[in-house]
Amino acid sequence: MIQQLSIIGIGLIGGSLALALKQAGAVARVTAYARRQETLDQALALGAIDYGSTDLGEAMAGAEVVVVATPVGAMPAMFEQLAPHLTDDMVLTDVGSTKGSVVRAASMAIGQLPVGFVPGHPIAGTEQNGVGAAFADLYKNRRIILTPLQSSHPDAIATVRQMWEACGAEVVEMGVEHHDEVLAATSHLPHMLAYALVDTLARMDESEEIFEFAAGGFRDFTRIASSNPAMWHDICVANREAMLSVLNRFSEDLAQLTAAIEAGNSDYLLQTFTRAKGARDRFAEKFEDSNT
Repeated sequence: MIQQLSIIGIGLIGGSLALALKQAGAVARVTAYARRQETLDQALALGAIDYGSTDLGEAMAGAEVVVVATPVGAMPAMFEQLAPHLTDDMVLTDVGSTKGSVVRAASMAIGQLPVGFVPGHPIAGTEQNGVGAAFADLYKNRRIILTPLQSSHPDAIATVRQMWEACGAEVVEMGVEHHDEVLAATSHLPHMLAYALVDTLARMDESEEIFEFAAGGFRDFTRIASSNPAMWHDICVANREAMLSVLNRFSEDLAQLTAAIEAGNSDYLLQTFTRAKGARDRFAEKFEDSNT
């Protein structure tokens, strides 16, 4: 059991983590830091935390595990603020969607990274924001990626792994750079495409009619465009190199698809659609198997 967990930036992700650990009996006390007292009051009313403070030092005092759950764009400033409050026996982790930028921010703010620092990323979330949207089952049967550093102590890695496993999650490990490449393709690119498509259609003269007749497929594909724009702006900027690589690859494939339509190349279209359907069906089958 974690004796005291301190969550820095209590929202959907941090609040759901606290609720899951409390439900599992895996934490004795949860404290939190937020800039606004209203956020802390909401977390207290929800039962996600036992104590909250707008003073970072007070929120972290006595913590065994500290989870930085702010947006990635806010992490450089947050690491600078929390650095003076770190102790040698603290385990420090985060929930950022990019790992290279988080590690660089921590290194610049702290200097020599503590042996208790284990970067992490829960592959879970909703389009809702704030601690009021938190729920205990958010991480059940979801994957959590840890990207331990060479300096990360095995005990710290084990603590963070066990914390997420107590939430019902599957924990995997990979390198920082590899994480950012994989997530650029599987998470960041789909969000960019959803935002771009909705924005393109919304700026067309017939936009009202287009959205009026949009069917379920459009709603499914563009659902993630309802996510927090500021958060995804930060992610796109933070993972710039990996995003550019996968965007360029997709742009080349889209250009070939456009050329095939212009040329009436039905064979190319059918091959592309068939290949894509096969890949999507295999993914869906694996996803269903992992959730049974």
